[in-house]
Amino acid sequence: MKTQEYFTGLASVYDSNRPSYPVEAIDAIVAGLPRPLTAIDVGCGTGISTRLLKARGGDDVRVIGIDPNPDMLQQARDSSREAELSIDYRAGAGERTGLDAGSAGLIVLAQAFHWLKPMDALREFHRVLAPGGRLALVWNVRDEEHDEFTRAYSDIARRSMADARAQGFETHDLRSADPTVGGFFKDARLVIFPNPHRLSLDGLLGRARSASYFPRPGNPLREQLETELRALFAQHAHDGIVALWHRTEVTVAVRSG
Repeated sequence: MKTQEYFTGLASVYDSNRPSYPVEAIDAIVAGLPRPLTAIDVGCGTGISTRLLKARGGDDVRVIGIDPNPDMLQQARDSSREAELSIDYRAGAGERTGLDAGSAGLIVLAQAFHWLKPMDALREFHRVLAPGGRLALVWNVRDEEHDEFTRAYSDIARRSMADARAQGFETHDLRSADPTVGGFFKDARLVIFPNPHRLSLDGLLGRARSASYFPRPGNPLREQLETELRALFAQHAHDGIVALWHRTEVTVAVRSG
């Protein structure tokens, strides 16, 4: 299975149960950029970050979402229509966006850069951005030091990833990157925001199932891990809710040249 097909069939559960991003992070990404602005969300998936970019940017920010997976793009279109947000979604890859040279002032990748070939992608982003354009790499990283529940959930995630790797799936645990590699970008800086994800039991199970590496139906490990998640929820829930703690890490860099 190609990596761009990993999320086929998961679009609805992904859109409903993945953590969003703090509005402060989105504001930091767009702060100081001249308007009107064309912003590209590469690897937009179901449009979680894309919708935030449009909602925070307003009428003077044109937002384009790009993703290679048709199911995810359709979910993105449907969710944006329901939110009454005007966003242009297109099929494409990070290494080959299909966009005109110098056509954007901002490129954002939220939970996406680790799926790309870094040098090819950075070269493409340099081409698409206008001089002075900005690149933002964003990840929600589980903050395992924060609490016992987040640590226990992370242990379950790692077991899921190990099982997926054993079956030949590509997985990514490290969520960081240096956008200045290759010289296409400069002046990188990291900003971090706390981002707790509050979940009901159904939300917790949906969050686990939305991961590309979580065992699919028919894999005996899926039932085992879901049983453990239910027990974990029962142990830690308060008023029917648990908090899975993340820190949203945003690395911003400027186009060289």
